[in-house]
Amino acid sequence: MSDTDYLSDEPDSAQEGGLRRRIAGQAEDTIGRFADDLLENPVINSAISRAFTAREKVAQAQQSAMDALNLPSASELEKLGRRLRTISQRLEEVGDAVDKIGVRLEALSEEARTGTKLSDQLGRMEVRLEQLGRDVGALRRDIVREGVAVEPPAIVPEG
Repeated sequence: MSDTDYLSDEPDSAQEGGLRRRIAGQAEDTIGRFADDLLENPVINSAISRAFTAREKVAQAQQSAMDALNLPSASELEKLGRRLRTISQRLEEVGDAVDKIGVRLEALSEEARTGTKLSDQLGRMEVRLEQLGRDVGALRRDIVREGVAVEPPAIVPEG
């Protein structure tokens, strides 16, 4: 068997599959021990600690520079985006309310036009009643002049 036969995906026997699992397990154990040794090493540990400290200082310096240039941070932009979405939703609600008001105003305008027609009709009726009143008065005067006995006029309450 060649070396590549042990590395193929299709093992020819159970022994080759067992060998692959054993090598993979040993590799995982070795890598785990190596990582533990690195973390326990004081030199590596202090280097990691200094790297994190440097990262924090860089972040603070970046924020200071952005503040000095009056540039917003990513969190501030996110907050602004949420606020704009909220304002946009409220603006849509206001637009819907304005549309409803427009429909109501159109209805009121139609009623006002109808009301104007009614007031015009009432005005014409008042003019006609005045004319009739003058005609009745003239007829009474004519009857009184001719001396015809007439019953007193009926009193009609107003309103």
